[in-house]
Amino acid sequence: MTNSELKDFLDEKVLQYNTLDFIESDPVQIPHLFSQKEDIEIAGFLSATIAWGNRKMIIKNSHRMMDLMGNAPYDFVLSHSENDLAQLESFVHRTFNGVDLSSFIRSLKHIYTNHGGLEAVFSKYQEAHSMQKSIHEFKKIFFEIPHPYRTQKHLSDPLNNSAAKRINMYLRWMIRQDNKGVDLGIWGSISPASLSCPLDVHSGKVARKLGILTRKQNDGKAVKELDVQLRKLDSIDPVKYDFALFGLGVFEGF
Repeated sequence: MTNSELKDFLDEKVLQYNTLDFIESDPVQIPHLFSQKEDIEIAGFLSATIAWGNRKMIIKNSHRMMDLMGNAPYDFVLSHSENDLAQLESFVHRTFNGVDLSSFIRSLKHIYTNHGGLEAVFSKYQEAHSMQKSIHEFKKIFFEIPHPYRTQKHLSDPLNNSAAKRINMYLRWMIRQDNKGVDLGIWGSISPASLSCPLDVHSGKVARKLGILTRKQNDGKAVKELDVQLRKLDSIDPVKYDFALFGLGVFEGF
């Protein structure tokens, strides 16, 4: 397949999967429940944090997190009491439990109270054509207040060679300007050109079959390699191809 044929093929798959129908089977539906910016970004962040494993269970447990916060995540983050956090103790999604959720709520309050919010932190440290340093700095700020050591594992650091799939997916939701209504694109201070593909087992397998990824591990180095290839296909909106790679892998078994 020539580069031109590859681009045409993937562009066609983007059009096929980057549609409103995608929302009903994806955790991106959770931030779509809200209209206030802070509610959207907090709901999206927490949902993306637990986005591994069975997709139906991810969505079910994301809804449960919202219910536990009275379906008002921003208000809960800013005004929660210790008694409110105690109500989160029963939550569990795989290895992310109520202790982790409470710690995340405290750190989110710290982010909004002392650092201007989630968008402000990510935009402050962005580099040209990369959000990886931003993710690294965000994790440092997120955990600069007292927290259980175990909770750190639920935020990846690409500068430690992690693919950081979930946080890259979250950034796609918040930043990508999507005229199809899937990605929310509420962070205007960051360019979609800086986004990286949320690399996972599905998108990685498809990318290797298409010859745009040679590295065998799904890690930070693989993300960088894939970034280069996807930006050759579309330098303005490279991460739109996540829809094509993921759709081909999950829905077509490519």
